[in-house]
Amino acid sequence: MHRQPELVGDLVRVSPSVPDDYAALYAVASDPAIWDQHPAHDRWRPEVFRAFFDDGMATGGMLTIRDAGDGTVIGATRYVPAGSDAVEIGWTFLARSHWRRGYNRELKRLMIDHALAEVAAVRFSAGIDNHRSRAAIEALGATELPEAMVERGGQIVPRILYELRRR
Repeated sequence: MHRQPELVGDLVRVSPSVPDDYAALYAVASDPAIWDQHPAHDRWRPEVFRAFFDDGMATGGMLTIRDAGDGTVIGATRYVPAGSDAVEIGWTFLARSHWRRGYNRELKRLMIDHALAEVAAVRFSAGIDNHRSRAAIEALGATELPEAMVERGGQIVPRILYELRRR
């Protein structure tokens, strides 16, 4: 699956992340409130975010999200391989100024449509206590799968897994 597409909607424009995106992405990610329910609740710290960014660049699939209206960087997301005929959409964060305004929903719809044209299933993973992410995933119509332990940043953490399948 092509994991670094250009995707354009009414609200968001998504493109492959490049090293020059770091400063603008960290400016968004430096808000501790973005991470307060996230298992990596300290990702706002410079050294933690640097490792997150470098991993995304090294593994591919990292995408920078811009406001389609003015081009401002408002976050990032990734496509991560999840088996032979599936991909995970995750590692997403958005500026709080863009929460509850349709940006995340449009982003996910663009990403899901792109992915399901090439793979049979899209998966999502959320921390057990990350109620914001879980609610957003459930609003997409994803089905909850059994709990899982997954590796994130070298640590094994409990997660809730969800899946959408091609119809």
